[in-house]
Amino acid sequence: MALIEVEHITKIFGPDPKAALTRVRQGFDKDALLAESGHTLALDDVSLSIAKGEIFVVMGLSGSGKSTLIRHFNRLIDPTDGRILVDGADVMTLKPRALEAFRRARMSMVFQRFGLMPHRTVLENVAYGLEVRSVSRRARRATAAKWVEAVGLSGFENQYPSQLSGGMQQRVGLARALATDADILLMDEAFSALDPLIRSQMQDQLIALQAELNKTIVFITHDLDEALKIGDRIAILKDGRLSQVGTPPEILLRPADDYVRAFVRDVNRARVLTVDVVMKPPQHRVTEENLERALAEMRQLGAAYGYAVDGDAYRGLVTQNAVEAAIAEPNGAKTTWDVVENRPVVATSDPLEVALPATLGSDYPVAVVDADGRLRGVVSSETMSDVLAPPANETTPPNAAAGAEETGRKAS
Repeated sequence: MALIEVEHITKIFGPDPKAALTRVRQGFDKDALLAESGHTLALDDVSLSIAKGEIFVVMGLSGSGKSTLIRHFNRLIDPTDGRILVDGADVMTLKPRALEAFRRARMSMVFQRFGLMPHRTVLENVAYGLEVRSVSRRARRATAAKWVEAVGLSGFENQYPSQLSGGMQQRVGLARALATDADILLMDEAFSALDPLIRSQMQDQLIALQAELNKTIVFITHDLDEALKIGDRIAILKDGRLSQVGTPPEILLRPADDYVRAFVRDVNRARVLTVDVVMKPPQHRVTEENLERALAEMRQLGAAYGYAVDGDAYRGLVTQNAVEAAIAEPNGAKTTWDVVENRPVVATSDPLEVALPATLGSDYPVAVVDADGRLRGVVSSETMSDVLAPPANETTPPNAAAGAEETGRKAS
C-alpha cells in the first residue's frame, strides 16, 4: 500500500516559473529552457509511489534533482506544478499551522552535514524534537537515552558534537530523527560526508534498525553501490526526469535506458545480487520415503537425481543409482532418507559470490534453502554465469564528477 504518492511534480527555478512551465509543456527540455529564458528545470513531471515500510532510494548525479525532490515532501520547497499525497492527504494544501504540525508528527529529516547544535550535548540534541513538542523533560530525556543506545552511542550522552567523530555525529543526527517517532524518515545524502568504512557501518546500522522499526525511509544518494545495498526500490533521476524505478535486481538486470545501463556497467553483480534472484524451481523433487516408490517417482521425473524432501524439510540429494543399489541389497538401506547425500546447500539470501564456489564444485544444481531449511529452488554455475556475464553493448559510464553543484541547492 502506497504511503506517499508523488504526482507529476515539476519544479522550475527562475523569475517567472509559471510562464516557463508553458514552455516545458511545449516540449522544452532542461537545456533548451535555460538557453531561452534563464530558468532552471529542476524536476520534470516526476511521479512516484512509495510503499509504507520500504527504504526508497532516489539517486542521480549532481544536478539530477534528487535533493530538490525530497524537499518537496515536507514542503521546504513548493512545486511549480503537481502534488504530493501522504496517506491520501495533499501536502500542498496544508496551511502554515497544519504544515508545522505535519512536519513535527509525520516526517523527520537527517541531513548530510549533521545539523547538530554545538552548544547542546548528545542527549540534548537527540531530545530536541521532543522539546519542541513540549514533551516533559523527564520523558524526552528517557526517550533520547533509548535512541542514543540504539545507535551505539551509550556513554557519550554528555559529550558535545565537537568532541565526536563525523560518524558519531551522524549517529546523533539519526537518533534525533528517530526519537520523534515520525513514520517517515527523509535522509538527504546522510552518509556521503563520512569515510568509506564509517559510511558502510552506518548503512549496516540503518538496515538493522529498519528491520526492527519498519519506517518509511526516503534516502537520497549519488552513490549507486549505496543505493543497491540499502534500497528496497530505487528511482534514478537524470536532469530532473525519471529514468527508471525498480528493485536493485531490476535495475541491474533490466536497465531501462542507456543512462541506467551505463550506471550499472561496473557494478560487482556477484556481490549485490542474491541467490533468490537467479534460482530456478526445484523440478526434480523426491517426496517418497519408500525406496520403491521413490524410484518410481524419479523415473517418472525422467531424472537421474532428485532433491529429497520430507514434508517441508530438505533432506539432501538422492540419485537413482543409490536407490537402485539400496533396493537390490537385502540388508541395505530401508528408506530414501538413508541414501541421501549431504551435499553443500546455499541460502536464498546468500550473495552470488558466496554461493558460486558451491556451484562450481557440484555435478548437480545446488539446492537453495531458506532460513527454516525448506527447499526453495536450485542454482547452477551456468545460471550464475548468465547473470554475471558483462552486458552487451556497454556504454561509457556517467561521470560522477560531472555537473557542477547549482547555487542555492536548486537542483542538487
